[in-house]
Amino acid sequence: MSSLPFVEVRVLDERLHTWGLPAYQSADAAALDLHACIDHVLLIAPESPAVLVSAGIAIHIGDPGVAAMILPRSGLGHTAGLVLGNSVGLIDADYLGPVSISVWNRNPHGTDPIRITPGDRIAQLVFVPILRPAFRVVETFSRATERGESGFGSTGSGPPPERGA
Repeated sequence: MSSLPFVEVRVLDERLHTWGLPAYQSADAAALDLHACIDHVLLIAPESPAVLVSAGIAIHIGDPGVAAMILPRSGLGHTAGLVLGNSVGLIDADYLGPVSISVWNRNPHGTDPIRITPGDRIAQLVFVPILRPAFRVVETFSRATERGESGFGSTGSGPPPERGA
């Protein structure tokens, strides 16, 4: 097993020394939790535009074979409706700027706003390997597949899930 890469981290918000630097919350966790580095309570109304929230850090990955992805915390997305405004945030190995989290309240209009308090853990950061293949331009592909050019839904799907199940 190869050694794990180091990622340089700059702390941009000193409150993280109190709240805790991004950390894995269990021995086998895949991602680090990110804190909302905001100065006051943030209320995000349902269906309002996405809001950028500082994570209070900047990172330098430095290895083009690695990228970081910002993902929603599953509990907040499922129970509260807090998701990422861009679904997934991607941080390239050569990016040196502040890490920001685009958050959005996916709940329907008329429901309560989502409340984010300074220091809340609102997203997670996972590091993933990146493959960068070279393209080979061809007139036809080198082999046929059973699926061929059949697109959306062509591999079949079971019956739709029951509502409320």
